[in-house]
Amino acid sequence: MNVQNIDRRILLTHLHAVEEEFPLRFVGLLEPGSATHVFGADAINLLAEKHEGLSLLGVAGAEADLSDRLGRPVGIILRSELHGNDRTRILSGLKPI
Repeated sequence: MNVQNIDRRILLTHLHAVEEEFPLRFVGLLEPGSATHVFGADAINLLAEKHEGLSLLGVAGAEADLSDRLGRPVGIILRSELHGNDRTRILSGLKPI
């Protein structure tokens, strides 16, 4: 995971700010490449739980907001959207925030 060079307090501050703006809660960090729609060696992949009212546009907005805050690509995967082998594979690499 390429988040070692981000201060944990700064990361948490940004995650909490995005959680206040969008109906989701970040659960953990995922292995690089887990969010296949996001590219870049410095991309951060996050697992989140959605709250009522979160749309696909909201997820994209949260990704864009967090990307701007962190200065690198961010991919968000929703726990509720994981099924079967993908769920097992992706959750096996989950790291706490």
